[in-house]
Amino acid sequence: MNAHKPPEIPREYRRLDFASPAPRRPQSGDTRTLDSATLFAGRTEIVIDHAGALYRLKITRQGKLILNK
Repeated sequence: MNAHKPPEIPREYRRLDFASPAPRRPQSGDTRTLDSATLFAGRTEIVIDHAGALYRLKITRQGKLILNK
């Protein structure tokens, strides 16, 4: 069986501490907040399954997020 190994993450993307303005906290206590470093776990792209549709969430070289269906 041929196991797929993910590509090596460039050194500059391994730490997700990109300079950005402080996040605005939700007004409601019901909103869940996830840290992007936890969500991406050292990767620059993740796939989200939403109601059977797959979405790709990517971190750009500038440290911004892009969501594609």
